[in-house]
Amino acid sequence: MKTFTEMMRRNHEQVVFGYDKESGLRAIIAIHNTTLGPALGGTRMWPYKSEAEALNDVLRLSRGMTYKAAVAGLNLGGGKGVIIGDPQTDKNEILFRAYGRLVEGLGGRYITAEDVGTDVRDMEWVRAETTFVTGISEALGGSGDPSPVTARGVYHGMKACTEEVFGTDRLKGLRVALQGLGHVGMHLAEFLHKEGAKLYVTDIHQDRVRAAVERFGAEAVEPDKIYEVEAEIFAPCALGAIINDETLAKFKFKIIAGAANNQLQDEKKHGQAVKELGILYAPDYVINAGGLINVANEIEGYNRERALTQAEGIYYNVKKVLQVAKDEDIPTHVAANRIAERRIEEVGRLRRKFITARPLRYRGGRIVDNSW
Repeated sequence: MKTFTEMMRRNHEQVVFGYDKESGLRAIIAIHNTTLGPALGGTRMWPYKSEAEALNDVLRLSRGMTYKAAVAGLNLGGGKGVIIGDPQTDKNEILFRAYGRLVEGLGGRYITAEDVGTDVRDMEWVRAETTFVTGISEALGGSGDPSPVTARGVYHGMKACTEEVFGTDRLKGLRVALQGLGHVGMHLAEFLHKEGAKLYVTDIHQDRVRAAVERFGAEAVEPDKIYEVEAEIFAPCALGAIINDETLAKFKFKIIAGAANNQLQDEKKHGQAVKELGILYAPDYVINAGGLINVANEIEGYNRERALTQAEGIYYNVKKVLQVAKDEDIPTHVAANRIAERRIEEVGRLRRKFITARPLRYRGGRIVDNSW
């Protein structure tokens, strides 16, 4: 993969590679856009098959974080980190401290947090070397696990979708096919069960499925059969790229609203296909922004109630996307992208205007201060 070619194609600002012989650290940090503020995004640890696969993932994910922060109304840019390794066998304190040094070297342009394959403990190791980290434990003044807040945001975003399709935001009696019962999926299942939705659940880990059946009266479904369930709502909370040619042919759903990232295998092709099939799709980075909102709150001093209130506001963010999609007759993912891009451009224009207009300070005929 040609790094600069891919950076230019996605309009990235910076990509940093980090290696530490003693710990075995092999990491990549991608900063996509900092117009709105410093780049915030989690660090993923995964046994990538190649360096090219890891680079492609970090570039794709960091771009998504820019759009997620913009639509959520946060004054943050988009970034992401990946560590090449098996999270089950390769974790150690020195590896994450070495990664913390890499983050520290960026001087605050990138703020990290937990993601797939990393957790609160890992972020505490990172914190030993840098202050530019969120998602740490509550005992250290952080917010802890962001999953409950992510699930809350998805739940309220789902209500915005049902109001659009069925004329009510009540989920009682609706059937929901929930794919993935990790931290977010299980919390979402609890929200849905409390409101009286009928749940069909699947996960590659059978103990999670059994727990959902026992706790929520859910009906267990084989992983490859979840796409065929007769339900009003499909809630993908596991893998990406699950909206594709093969699965779309099986869908009987009216709404797709879930926490998984990058749900459209081909954004342009399958985003249009969903629209043509008459299925309402809640763009993933809009509806799953609760986790980002949660860790972003740590930057100014964590307030749990404020974070929960902001996550519930995802209802209005989804409504705005749906309205733009309707007004402009475009797929919902295109509408979300336009909203994000407009906000970035407007804020960027404002900042350029006032930076240009700022009086310059001179000493000895030279400019000595043009800082904001």
